[in-house]
Amino acid sequence: MENLLDKIEEASKFIVTSSNFHPEVCIILGSGLSELVSQVKVHITIDYKEIPHFPVSTVIGHPGKLILGELSGKNVAVLQGRFHFYEGYTMQEVAFPTRVMKACGAQTLMVTNASGGLNPLIKVGELMIINDHINLQPDNPLLGKNHESLGPRFPDQHAVYDKLLIEKAKKIAQKNNIVCHEGVYVGVPGPTFETPAEYKYMRFIGGDAVGMSTVPEVIVGNHAGMKIFGISVITDEGNPITPQKISHQEVVIAAIEAEPRMSLIIRELLREL
Repeated sequence: MENLLDKIEEASKFIVTSSNFHPEVCIILGSGLSELVSQVKVHITIDYKEIPHFPVSTVIGHPGKLILGELSGKNVAVLQGRFHFYEGYTMQEVAFPTRVMKACGAQTLMVTNASGGLNPLIKVGELMIINDHINLQPDNPLLGKNHESLGPRFPDQHAVYDKLLIEKAKKIAQKNNIVCHEGVYVGVPGPTFETPAEYKYMRFIGGDAVGMSTVPEVIVGNHAGMKIFGISVITDEGNPITPQKISHQEVVIAAIEAEPRMSLIIRELLREL
């Protein structure tokens, strides 16, 4: 993005001026995972189209609203809908809201998504805490000029996902009898779902779940020095003996069914920050 620093400043200033609100935590919600906002004590809701330089969500299941409010005693910015490379946005545009939320004050990034299972031990409707990722997307949001004020030229990625947050989330899931795995998320460009051969390949290289989002925002969040927690709802299985057809509608339905369990973990995890 040209004039990136100016655009971040304009967008963040608009949000803070409009809301008089500084978030501590940014939560990005994936397909069908918007119910969490009903539990937020809302301070203000802003449509993405009102925010300078913000992209606009074009995918069903992504309402396109920024919710600023309080959840579990923390000031949160909830992105109700995200952006994807397959929508025609650049990677810098996909990750731009993460930059803006950091500029508004957020120090922790929580990302959620609906993803396909690669690990045969993980079933539809179950959750997976992300402990690492494999980036198979064709671009990187950090390509181009690096602004040292945003982060280093060559950010380390040996521990992108915060280990303490992972352990806390696992204990919360166990305490509440929620089936919650831990594994590696594979980020792909989409918009096609994967072929049986691609599912096998991604499992072979170490993936446990696959999706079309999350990685760009996480790369930028890590670059910016944010603490990061990621969790996936498994909405389909890419590893059965007989390959199964899948549709976006089925993904959204499965995500909605599992959303209350994911929301519980996020709410309880916020209390422990």
